[in-house]
Amino acid sequence: MNQLSPNGQRIASDLAQRHGFSIDAVTHMMFAVLNGNGGMAQFSHNEFGGYGQWMRGGMTMIGDMFNGYLKGRVDNLCFEIANILANQPGLLQSGSFQSQSQGGSSHQHQANGGMRGQSNLFVPDPEDNWWPSDLGSPSATGNQNNVKYAYFWNNRRLAVKSGGEVWVYDTQDHNIGGFSQQQGSNGSIAFSSQYGTVDLSRLPVVSRNGQPYVSQPQAPAYNAPAAYTPPPPSVQNSPIPGGVSTHDIVSALEKLGDLRSKGVLTDAEFATKKTELLSRL
Repeated sequence: MNQLSPNGQRIASDLAQRHGFSIDAVTHMMFAVLNGNGGMAQFSHNEFGGYGQWMRGGMTMIGDMFNGYLKGRVDNLCFEIANILANQPGLLQSGSFQSQSQGGSSHQHQANGGMRGQSNLFVPDPEDNWWPSDLGSPSATGNQNNVKYAYFWNNRRLAVKSGGEVWVYDTQDHNIGGFSQQQGSNGSIAFSSQYGTVDLSRLPVVSRNGQPYVSQPQAPAYNAPAAYTPPPPSVQNSPIPGGVSTHDIVSALEKLGDLRSKGVLTDAEFATKKTELLSRL
C-alpha cells in the first residue's frame, strides 16, 4: 500500500484541518501508524519535529523534545489515526514477530502478522503479496534492510525476498519468533526459535523465484597421481597439481563459507565441498 484512496485522501484532509497539520504530514503519519499495526509509529517529518516515535498508551518522542505542545498534538493525531484504522475490517492484524538489525546503528522493527484485508483508505500495492501464491496467507510478515520476510507457520515455510529474488525455505520443526540481520548488503541472516538463534543457511531451500530449487552438482573429486607426495600443510602457498596453490584452496574455502551464510549452499553441500578441497592439500 503506497498511496491513499479517494476516501483516504478525504480523511487525511479532514484530519489536517482539525489538527493543524498539512495533508502531506497527515498522510505520512497515516502510513507510519499503519506500518506500526495501529499500535506504534516511527515517523520523520519536519512538521512533527523531525524523527520521532509514537506508541499507543505509552510514550511519544519527537525531535523537538522540549516542545510539549507539539508532542501533545502529535499524540492526538496518532491516536485518532489508530482508531480510524482499527475500524477498517481486516486492516490491522494480531500476532507479530521481531525483525532486528544488528551492528552499526541498529534498531528494532515490529512487523505485522498475516495479510491485510481490503480497505477503502489505501490503494493496494502489488508488492504487498510478493511470496508464491500457493503458500496462502502468512502468519507474519516483516522487512529489514531491503530484505522481506513472510512466515507460514501452518505450511512450515519461510519466504525471503532479497535482491529481487524470492527464496522459500523449509522451517522444519522450528517455531520462528523473529529475525536478526547484520547490517550491510552481505549481512548474514539468523532467526530465533525454540532452539535459540539459528543461521538461515541451516534451513533447506525449497524453491527459488517460484521454481523448485536443485542443488548444484558436485564437482568430481580430485585424484592425485600415485607418484605425487603432498607437501606438509604448514607450507604456505605451496603449489599442488594443476597449478593450484594452498592460498587458492584457502580462498575457495572462504568463498564457500560466504555462500553458506547467504543460504546458497546447505551445510551438507558445504561440508562435501570442503572435504574435496582439503583433499587437494
